[in-house]
Amino acid sequence: MYNISLKNLSIGLHTYEYELDRKFFEAIDGDEVRKGNVKVTVSVRRTSSMFEFDFDIKGVVQVPCTRCLDDMNQEVETKNRLIVKFGKEYSEESDEIVIIPEDEGEINIAWFLYEFIALTIPIKHVHPAGECNRMISSKLRKHRAVSAEDGEEDEDEIGDEEEFIDEEGTPPTDPRWDVLKGLDIDEN
Repeated sequence: MYNISLKNLSIGLHTYEYELDRKFFEAIDGDEVRKGNVKVTVSVRRTSSMFEFDFDIKGVVQVPCTRCLDDMNQEVETKNRLIVKFGKEYSEESDEIVIIPEDEGEINIAWFLYEFIALTIPIKHVHPAGECNRMISSKLRKHRAVSAEDGEEDEDEIGDEEEFIDEEGTPPTDPRWDVLKGLDIDEN
């Protein structure tokens, strides 16, 4: 389904459309994305010596939240380009240039689609504040470290700041550092 026969393409522009769903992501068996609903438009422009692929990808994929590991929706939108040329054997000349054997005359774009999607996902992807799994958030809160400089945690790292303030209105501190508060250190 994701094979595009290049041998028989006439010179000019050709357009292909795909809808990537759960079956696509399960078949690819990638590490990052397992489910999703993504629309892809692929434009192939053939010239006398090469094929220029333009990918327009837009949709939503489900990835595990970096904080609580529950699935979360992550929007993806990207435009990518790939140049394909005929040669004697398959090789990837660069991130954008691929050589395919002329006797095969076709290219399977499934893995390219998956890579383009996976590369748009931010390194850190977390639920919006207050939507993380409560049980995991409470365990994370129990074992978190507090900045020694100002006694405050990074709100993005843990979640809603008001969840972590105790009854007296001050953020809790790590008792291992309390002994250092009494030291008198003169700056020279």
